[in-house]
Amino acid sequence: MKCKVILSVLAFFAGFASFTAAQPTVPLTAPEPAQVPTVTWDRHSLMLDGRRVVPVMGEIHYSRVPANEWQQEIQKMKAGGVTFIATYVFWNHIEEQQGIFDWSGQRCLRRFLELCRQEGLPVCLRIGPYCHGEARCGGIPDWVVSSGCRLRSQDPQFLSYVEALYRQVFTQVQGLLWKDGGPVIACQFDNEYGGDGAYLMALKEIALRAGFDLPFYTRTGWPALRKPTPFGEMIPLYGDYADGFWDRNTTEGSGSYWKAFHFSSPLQLPQGGEAMGALDNANAQPSTLNPPPSTLNSPPAYPYFTCELGGGMMTSYHRRVFLYPEDAYAMALVKLGCGSNLLGYYMYHGGTNPDGHLTDLNEKQRTPVTNHNDLPVKTYDFQAPLGEFGQKYPHYYGLRPLHLFMHDFGELLAPMEATFPLAPLSSPKGETIVKGDDSRLRWSYRTNVSPSGDERGTAAFVFVNNYERFASLSAKRGVQFSVCGVTFPRRPLTIPAGTMTVFPVNLPIGSALLTYATAQPVAQRDGKVWFEQKDGIAAEFCWDGKVRTIKRTSLTEPFATLGGQQLFLITTNQAEHLFLEEKLPQALPEFKVSVSLVREAGPSRTITTGVAKVAEEPEDADFESAAIYRITLPTEAAARQSLLQIRYRGDVARLYAQGRLIDDNFYNGRPFLYGLWRLSPDVKELELRILPLQADMPVYFPREADTTPGQAVLGAALLPRE
Repeated sequence: MKCKVILSVLAFFAGFASFTAAQPTVPLTAPEPAQVPTVTWDRHSLMLDGRRVVPVMGEIHYSRVPANEWQQEIQKMKAGGVTFIATYVFWNHIEEQQGIFDWSGQRCLRRFLELCRQEGLPVCLRIGPYCHGEARCGGIPDWVVSSGCRLRSQDPQFLSYVEALYRQVFTQVQGLLWKDGGPVIACQFDNEYGGDGAYLMALKEIALRAGFDLPFYTRTGWPALRKPTPFGEMIPLYGDYADGFWDRNTTEGSGSYWKAFHFSSPLQLPQGGEAMGALDNANAQPSTLNPPPSTLNSPPAYPYFTCELGGGMMTSYHRRVFLYPEDAYAMALVKLGCGSNLLGYYMYHGGTNPDGHLTDLNEKQRTPVTNHNDLPVKTYDFQAPLGEFGQKYPHYYGLRPLHLFMHDFGELLAPMEATFPLAPLSSPKGETIVKGDDSRLRWSYRTNVSPSGDERGTAAFVFVNNYERFASLSAKRGVQFSVCGVTFPRRPLTIPAGTMTVFPVNLPIGSALLTYATAQPVAQRDGKVWFEQKDGIAAEFCWDGKVRTIKRTSLTEPFATLGGQQLFLITTNQAEHLFLEEKLPQALPEFKVSVSLVREAGPSRTITTGVAKVAEEPEDADFESAAIYRITLPTEAAARQSLLQIRYRGDVARLYAQGRLIDDNFYNGRPFLYGLWRLSPDVKELELRILPLQADMPVYFPREADTTPGQAVLGAALLPRE
């Protein structure tokens, strides 16, 4: 089934522009009615006038980033390969007090959307009323919680509050809808809702009355609804994470997150699980998703999209997760190999909670509802590709080759079905893949299947993942693939430990056909095609019946011309920076940051267990007994445009400026960072308070953390702003 929607061609193609360093663009204008193309979606992908696209969606919470940083950070996201923006509209960020809506400063949604339009990026608004996002009460204001109405239900009182909210949000959106040439392409209703779908439909009806006339609408596909929404009303989107701060366990590698690193048929995956299952809800339980009658015995005709593929992970008090760059890349590649045609990262950009007017705005066990975990008061860095202060973590670059591949080869990839040559997680034969399974290579392939089922000669992409978080997977020797009538490489190869890659089969190159390559396709444009050679894998190319082993040359020297296209073989580092015209941060002078101990820590607090049965974070009063350090800042203007890095050991650290809490950190082995450009010029020093580590804390610390009891500042330095 195809559901017709309307799309602005100018805005759409701006969002799918080449991934170069962002340059100022002319603001988009609404096209003439005759120029507005039709967008359809089917079980594979979004389509623009019949042209399939595979977007990259990155989550950034506008109200968690200072407004004067928005444009630069949106440009960084675009340069990283993001083609859609997703953002929550936290209700308690804008109406903390009933009837008083605050759209000022970093709460100004309209200004943020105008900048997205200027940069040519479509936006999916996640408008609640419940958002979660580790916000206090899931983003629902305390006054609503205490009003006595039934939250997240069709209680008339609650829906009246929601209607006032949606109408206020629409005042920020009016004139910026997709049909008006604006960036707002879709909105999500509520979040992680598992009740009666009639509630979600009530939210949609309110939104339509308010004016949200959009191309399509979404909901999170987990947990499964008790009663479905009518088919086609909302596209369900899914998620997977490499680890979870919300896990009740305090041991390394707990939960079923390891499943995210296996290729498995959607019909074989169990529903639910700590990792959210991604595919499990997408294609299981057709009656739950309510497909059209003609497909009751087939997988639902929704495309497989994600909105919460873990770009990183927060630290909660009881579980201090430490994410690795490989975690995000491996999950993204596996999702593509399983058939996903939209990768949505949560988060792609971290942030900082704004100050509340009445309370702090973080989730914790002592809040009235959504009190599952204790989160930091201020920081929401999330170890995302772009961190709290826009710092570029390694996976910002690491993910770019995959994003370029999705952009340039998306039209070919999107209609391809996924095939799983290995036994799935739970096969009819009773075989089971277990955590850390190292008995065989993990791989899948996607190809167009003809009506006869004969794949020979058709194009395909082979997806290989020899990585699993916390598992020491070995190199796989003697590997050959047989796909679409092609057996390759000529001689069996070795897939090194930790390798994640994509190999093309029968790939159209201009007017010719590349039979196969043991190098990853990255980009094709302007008569050129780039391939990435993975370390430890010889790059073998076959066309016209001849096999060639290619040595890497340079970015400007092609190794061959095929079908009128120049072919290039580049390194992983070159692929990560391809088309990226960024200015490298300039080295800072030797600015001195002085750190001195003012007071030793007093008696350790008693760590209590909260309502969620996990350790509780310290309260404000506990920091009266913290160790206190004075950080004296350099006064030079250049120094105040840098990133302060504090290396420390301790339980929780808080940073204060002129007596005001400006940021905090749950120790997990990473340094404490703060962007000094956010301070007023008259701030000459900062106060750092650290609670000491205690012996045998009921807390998960990663292997990277030094859990020696006590606390210490190991050093402080200034880093260039990125």
